[in-house]
Amino acid sequence: MKKIILATNNNNKLKEIRQMLEGSDVEVISLKEAGITKDVEETGTTFKENATIKAEEICKLTGEPVLADDSGLEVDFLDGAPGIYSSRFMGEDTPYSEKNKAIIEKLDGVEVRNRGARFRCVMALVFPDGRQFHTEGTMEGIIANEPAGENGFGYDPIVFLPEYGKTSAQLLPEEKNSISHRGQALREMIEIIRKEI
Repeated sequence: MKKIILATNNNNKLKEIRQMLEGSDVEVISLKEAGITKDVEETGTTFKENATIKAEEICKLTGEPVLADDSGLEVDFLDGAPGIYSSRFMGEDTPYSEKNKAIIEKLDGVEVRNRGARFRCVMALVFPDGRQFHTEGTMEGIIANEPAGENGFGYDPIVFLPEYGKTSAQLLPEEKNSISHRGQALREMIEIIRKEI
């Protein structure tokens, strides 16, 4: 069994990634399970930089291969915000229900054609010997007029996917994983993990 530490304290991300790796020969260990309490500060200016910073720091601490991702929501009308600040938008302790409501309010009266948005995810895999690999995925949608759906987490209830006629939060987990930004980046990363570990 190949072991990789996932550099996140987000249980939803951990669950999603473990679901996608089910049946593979890769075991994903959380920071908590690895006994790591360090909170890595994301000082990068891009998703790629932040993912790499997290992976490098945890790899140095543990001497193990580390997978990290940085992901977020980019809203065209808001010039790509909240972007890399998605989890910190309005404060890290602010519930996503309030963050989602605020984004919808900012787009009040904005025509559908100007409500474009996407989830973006960049993954970084860092090895103790210095090798690094990166993958990226995006899931395009539009900002809905109101939140809908109970599945998913974060901004999923407000990102409407026209080709499915649903928000990301209305998709079943398997459906979402097959098309999501994280799903795309992870599928590509799995191929790298199989070759490199």
